[in-house]
Amino acid sequence: MRTYDFTPLYRSAVGFDRLAGLLESAAATRQENGWPPYNIETTGENAYRIEIAVAGFKPDELTLEVKENLLTVTGRKTANDDAGVERTYLHRGLAERDFDRRFQLADYVVVRSADLADGLLSIELARELPEALKPRRIEIGARATAKPLIEGKAPKAA
Repeated sequence: MRTYDFTPLYRSAVGFDRLAGLLESAAATRQENGWPPYNIETTGENAYRIEIAVAGFKPDELTLEVKENLLTVTGRKTANDDAGVERTYLHRGLAERDFDRRFQLADYVVVRSADLADGLLSIELARELPEALKPRRIEIGARATAKPLIEGKAPKAA
């Protein structure tokens, strides 16, 4: 496994420690097993959707939590409804195992909603910039007509 030393970045860049921390954590994360499979798609300029295949899970067996820009989706399978019935499988291909899937969210990305339909958990995300960070147009005004530079009284009309 390749390791990267971000020490020069810490020495020469001020205020980028969070970015360097993200790079270090991404480089250090263990290889995930790839289960459950998921898609990330963009649905607009500032809108995203994460779809996770969670066939066999009920809504009460899934939890979503956002903490410090980290979205965690957890699935905990409860005991089967017919636990008293003994089953003999000839082939068992449906995975009913617990999982934790984590997604690092960018700043100002918030979870709007989550829906479970047809075995797919769809999580809607949106980037919501605060008003102070949005570009704004500044109107250019014209000054009132300038005052005369020479002071004096106007001649009286006779």
